[in-house]
Amino acid sequence: MKTGGELIVEALKANGVRRVSCVPGESYLAVLDALHDTDIDVVVCRQEGGAAMMADAWGRLTGEPGICMVTRGPGAMNASAGLHIARQDSIPMILFIGQVQRDAREREAFQEIEYRRAFTEIAKWVGEIDDPTRIPEFVTRAFAVATSGRPGPVVLTLPEDMLTQKTEAVSAKPYQPVESHPGPSQMQALEQLIAKAERPIAILGGTRWSEQAVRQFQSFAERFDLPVGCSFRRQMLFDHLHPNYAGDVGIGINPALAKDIREADLVLLIGGRFSEMPSSGYTLLEVPYPQQTLVHVYPDPSELGRVYRPDLAIAATPANFAAALETLTPAHPHRQSERTARMHHSYLTWSTPPETGPGDVQMGPVMRHIEANTAKDTIFANGAGNYATWLHRFHRFQQFNTQAAPTSGSMGYGLPAAVAAKQLFPEREVICFAGDGCFMMHGQEFATAVRYNLAIITLVINNGIYGTIRMHQEREYPGRVSGTDLTNPDFAAFARAYGGHGELVEKTEEFAGAFERARQSGKPSIIEIRLDPEAITPTRTLSQIRHG
Repeated sequence: MKTGGELIVEALKANGVRRVSCVPGESYLAVLDALHDTDIDVVVCRQEGGAAMMADAWGRLTGEPGICMVTRGPGAMNASAGLHIARQDSIPMILFIGQVQRDAREREAFQEIEYRRAFTEIAKWVGEIDDPTRIPEFVTRAFAVATSGRPGPVVLTLPEDMLTQKTEAVSAKPYQPVESHPGPSQMQALEQLIAKAERPIAILGGTRWSEQAVRQFQSFAERFDLPVGCSFRRQMLFDHLHPNYAGDVGIGINPALAKDIREADLVLLIGGRFSEMPSSGYTLLEVPYPQQTLVHVYPDPSELGRVYRPDLAIAATPANFAAALETLTPAHPHRQSERTARMHHSYLTWSTPPETGPGDVQMGPVMRHIEANTAKDTIFANGAGNYATWLHRFHRFQQFNTQAAPTSGSMGYGLPAAVAAKQLFPEREVICFAGDGCFMMHGQEFATAVRYNLAIITLVINNGIYGTIRMHQEREYPGRVSGTDLTNPDFAAFARAYGGHGELVEKTEEFAGAFERARQSGKPSIIEIRLDPEAITPTRTLSQIRHG
């Protein structure tokens, strides 16, 4: 006889769970008690949104469901921010929520919420376990749903009294990932389409990739001399210094690359949905019938034809599709060499940081220093804001699993993601980029980094405003500043107050020393970079935007 709490933990162990992020609550004390006697790491966070974002980052960097546990009501609603990221970014994740006792439901008991109504749109499945004997069934289904087809988050709610009830149940077994493969006739059709194309391009995105799949696709691109772009915040899927790399297909796209995509006669879209941000507001491909011949490869058939009607739809995971590409032989080797070389050269020019800009701190030289002094396997994490442009445009990703950033555009993601990344890969350097507004969304998770001695380096780019919103505000309502100014703490002192290392950079030449001291401290670090608000983008100042 085992309690429901013990059965939950037994099912997690059976499914290979190594780490759980949580904020504790009395509604699931029985699960916390059962975790006490296991080797599953319990990461105690300071806010449920941060805990959920850590679970998302684990799912993002491992391909296995990240596990998060929160209490009912306010705890669950705080966690919904991370749930939404996992849904939009197609990340496998399971959120366990403590629930009111069964005999109090539908009375609006203390912190009661009906989660099926609350979370159905931002979760692949929302279930509530009434009978502890069914825990193995529900947990097995949760892992299967979270990882199959288009991955995403699952919510399981756990009534408090169910978790303390003792029962007999079958032993849990590990989930079996559901794979999808391209058919031989589809690969033949693809080979013929590529042979006919004069101006093909591939765009990589989504999840369910692997390091091996990335290598296999690179080999395919080399054989066919195919230019390759990476979808918004999926840049780690192709080596940016490879001669076939054409650039980032996302916010602020290189105009030359956008032109090449619009003028392509074949677009090979692999793994991604090509939603609003990577498609430049659904303008690079026309909806529903693109002018380009479209081959769309995606693991979930329900997404194929949902927005864009493909000429060839292939329901396959990126990993299995990349493996199948090894069977294809180019009809015209090196036919695209001149075009591919031109596109790569355009990317290199586009991704070279500017030398100068307004203010005493120049982010171009800062980025050049980071590029010259970090290893290929360094993991970069960030949330959302104009500051992220410096990372996304000017850092040249060269290795798989080196990026943790939300395609959903959620602020506050970078720091929790960096904490999770450093726990997963303690031997690798982890650098978080955050704006002052973004950092303060989940800055309290810096305490989590200190608690677990995770020596992440966080660059807080402080310009004293909600930069992206001010940029749009000045464009739409010039000179009418409303709601976008910020009052900030001393971020370096903030780091030291928590027990970390803090640095302040007010001039460009101060960055190199600050970065090295942060690295040598062996502590979680914050480097506050005071940036002039005029330096709102790498190419245009706030005043230029205001005056059109």
